[in-house]
Amino acid sequence: MPVKNRFAELQDEITAWRRDLHEHPEILFDTHRTSAFVADKLREFGCDEVVTGIGRTGVVGVIKGRQDTSGKAIGLRADMDALPIHEQTGAAYASKTPGAMHACGHDGHTAMLLGAAKYLAETRNFDGRVVLIFQPAEEGGAGGLEMVEDGMMDRFGIQEVYGLHNSPGIPAGEFAIRPGPQMASADEFTITLDGQGGHAAVPHEAIDLVLVGSQIVVALNGIVSRNVDPVKHAVLTVATFLTEGDTQNVISQSVRLRGTVRCFDADVRDLVEERLTALASGIAASHGARAQIDYKRGYPPTVNHQDQTTFAADCAEIVAGRVDRDTPPIMPAEDFSYMLEARPGAYIFLGNGGTAMCHHPAYDFNDAAIPAGCSWFAELVERRMPVS
Repeated sequence: MPVKNRFAELQDEITAWRRDLHEHPEILFDTHRTSAFVADKLREFGCDEVVTGIGRTGVVGVIKGRQDTSGKAIGLRADMDALPIHEQTGAAYASKTPGAMHACGHDGHTAMLLGAAKYLAETRNFDGRVVLIFQPAEEGGAGGLEMVEDGMMDRFGIQEVYGLHNSPGIPAGEFAIRPGPQMASADEFTITLDGQGGHAAVPHEAIDLVLVGSQIVVALNGIVSRNVDPVKHAVLTVATFLTEGDTQNVISQSVRLRGTVRCFDADVRDLVEERLTALASGIAASHGARAQIDYKRGYPPTVNHQDQTTFAADCAEIVAGRVDRDTPPIMPAEDFSYMLEARPGAYIFLGNGGTAMCHHPAYDFNDAAIPAGCSWFAELVERRMPVS
């Protein structure tokens, strides 16, 4: 049987949870209402254990199977936080919080995992324990890392961990995954240039940092094409170029460049940081300017484990009838990567249909995908930990 009948019965209820969460978005670790909502539901479902405050505002629920003799424990993760975006959907359930909205579908992820939790607590048709992970601060706060560093994996005995993310452009309810790197790392850099300001009419008496910065931008864009192995992937983007003023006849005393670097391989990540630092420093020095480079490592690549990817794809195929098992890797980042560094597991994409892209003010989660997402979570548990 593909989508489980129980989730078709629960769809209206799960949709109502999702839309309630959508109306009340919370950013980063400030998921106090959302976390309380989740914890209350888990207790209502009869979870054997509900723990709050993991990774600051994270929530963990534990459900024991009809049997608990296998010694197995599987973690299922959903993210809870929203984005600092002003919503433009016009939906009846649109955000009631100015400047915040669920523009990435985390409301849908949370609702689907809650739906799976209700079903699993009702049926308990497995041998072992399922650990339900509701994470704050995926959108730049590294909430996944905080939960791992809070000892979550060892405390709850998690052996494997699985997560999903909705994907606009894939038909609603269909799945896509790949083994190995699926999403990129995300690093940020700031290059601050200091020199000698002056009058635009006498540039020889100054150090023109706009010229220096422009040469650095051009040089940085050569790193990927001329230093990175062409069969590997990287993206380096200088996203902002700021001077200290906007007067037409003044050569600025200070210039700041900011951008991001995305990679799939640790060696490429190291290479890009090394070359960026050398080029920026060298070009600045050659003009008599000074460059201060602040390079911050962000989320690591999201790397799916081979065995768990095959298993996750098999479960998705049971639910949806087909699954793309070799979807192309993409350059956005995801802090589920920290959980995959701590335990074997896999991360899958769930189709959201023809909606606006994630992080767009017109984006909305497609409630038609709810039964498939819930069924996939439940299928993982029942097939990985079958009752003998």
